[in-house]
Amino acid sequence: MIVLDTTILVYAKGADHPLRQPCRAFLEAVAAGAIEATTSPEVIQEFVHVRVRRRPRQDAAALGRSFAELLSPLLTIEEQHLAAGLHLFERHASLGAFDAVLAAAAIDSGAEVIVSADRTFSEVQGVRHLAPGTRDFGRLFRSS
Repeated sequence: MIVLDTTILVYAKGADHPLRQPCRAFLEAVAAGAIEATTSPEVIQEFVHVRVRRRPRQDAAALGRSFAELLSPLLTIEEQHLAAGLHLFERHASLGAFDAVLAAAAIDSGAEVIVSADRTFSEVQGVRHLAPGTRDFGRLFRSS
C-alpha cells in the first residue's frame, strides 16, 4: 500500500511548480488503477485548508471530496497512532506532529511507501519514503 501526504495533493492541484507534473502523473496512475494508494481524512482536510486560501470554498470542498473518493478506503487515525506518532515526533526533531501521526498510521497499516515532497519522512524507520520528481518516484508508477 502507498500512503500519500498532503504535499502530493497540493502540488498536483496547485500553481505551476517543478513538482506539479510528477504529482499529477502519480494521481493519474491511481485514477487509472495502475497504483493503489490511500491517505487519511486529516490529509484531505489539510489539503482543503490550504486550497481555500487561494480558491473558493466550493472548489476546495469539491476537490476534497474527489480525493476522498479516489483514495478510499482512507486510513483511520486512532488513539494508538497518536501515541506512536508522538513518540516519533519526540525522536525526530525535523518531523512535525501531523506528519509523525500520519507516519505511525502508515506503519501500522503495513504501508510500503509514504509519498511526500516533505523529505523528513525519510528519517522514519518502518516505511519507505519517496519524493516526487526523483528517479525512484518515477519508477514507482512506471513499473506498475
